[in-house]
Amino acid sequence: MAPAEQPAWTPDQPIVRLRDVRKSFGSLEVLKGITMDVAKGEAICIIGPSGSGKSTLIRCINALVAIDEGSILVEGQEVNDPKLDKLALRRKVGMVFQQYNLFPHKTALQNVMMAPVHVLKQDRREVEDRARALMRKVRLEGKEDAYPGELSGGQQQRVAIARSLAMRPDIMLFDEVTAALDPETVKEVLQTIRQLVEDGLTCLIVTHEMGFAREVADHVYFTDRGVIVEHGPPRDILSNPREERTKAFLEQVL
Repeated sequence: MAPAEQPAWTPDQPIVRLRDVRKSFGSLEVLKGITMDVAKGEAICIIGPSGSGKSTLIRCINALVAIDEGSILVEGQEVNDPKLDKLALRRKVGMVFQQYNLFPHKTALQNVMMAPVHVLKQDRREVEDRARALMRKVRLEGKEDAYPGELSGGQQQRVAIARSLAMRPDIMLFDEVTAALDPETVKEVLQTIRQLVEDGLTCLIVTHEMGFAREVADHVYFTDRGVIVEHGPPRDILSNPREERTKAFLEQVL
C-alpha cells in the first residue's frame, strides 16, 4: 500500500515548526533540542548572549545550515528532506544578514532586481516596477541609481531588505541586521522592519535591540548555550523573567 500523502499546510497551522532540532559543528553542540512554533503573521524576536545558537537556528530554517536531528517544517514542508528544492524554499523564506552582501558594481535598483530576473527568469519590466516600489517601501526613493559605496550602512542594509522582499517571501529572517551599523543608522533599519511586521509579514528576528523587541515582538525567545531557556510575550520575558539566566543576561543589556 502506498504511504498516505501528508495533508496540505493551511494558514491556521504554524507556518514554521521546529521539533527537537539539534546541530553540532565538530564536537561543539550548538543547538541542543530546539522546539518552536511560529504562527503566520507573527513577529518572533530571538535574544541571548553571543554564541548561544541564535544565528545557527535561523540559518537552519532556510537550509543554509543542515540540521543533525529533529524536524523543521516550513508551510508543512520538511526542510531536512534531501529531495527539498532549496530554491523553492528560499523563495518562501527571505533572509537578511549582518553584512549587506550587495554587488558593489551594481546600482541599488539592479541589486534588488537581480534574483527575480536572473534566478526566477521573471519579466524585467515587471520586476523593475516591483523593485522601484520596494525602494519606496524602504524609504530610499531617489537612491535607485546609487552604487552601494555611495550609500550609508543603514541605506545599504535597507537595499538588502528590499532585495529579499523582491522574491516575495512568506517569511523573513533577520540575523542581527543592525549589529554592524553606526548607532544613528540603526533606527532607520529598525523602522523598516517594524513596517514589515505591521504589514503582517511573518518575521523571525535575531536582535540585541531589547527596546525594539519589546515594541514589535509577539513572542520573545531567550536562548543560551544552545537551548531555549524561556519564552513568552515580551512584557513577561523582558520585564518579569522567571529564569536566573534570563535575569542575568537582561541585567547586562538593559
